Amino acid sequence: MQIQSATHAQPAPPVLHAGLAQRHTIYFCGRVQGVGFRYTARNISMQHDVRGYVRNLPDGRVELVLEGCQDELSRVTDEILRKMNAFVRGVTRQESPATGEFDQFSIRH
Repeated sequence: MQIQSATHAQPAPPVLHAGLAQRHTIYFCGRVQGVGFRYTARNISMQHDVRGYVRNLPDGRVELVLEGCQDELSRVTDEILRKMNAFVRGVTRQESPATGEFDQFSIRH
């Protein structure tokens, strides 16, 4: 007879579709620091099924790392660009397989 113990852990965040997950590392340049960019990116990202982080870089750019399915990544990026368009002068994107290292989206300092 097996005995299973019940645990009362916090519910897990929604699971990303493992085989479909991608990672986008996006660098925004322009006047992107000191204008609420990170908080806007966090608020948008939390409304979608993505994980990762956003942070200011010492060279004045903002780095956004997102993992999720392609459609969600595109939606998040498009919405950030739409809301922050007046401050963004350039965007560089790198794509790679998702690592699954994130369990939420956060602002890093």
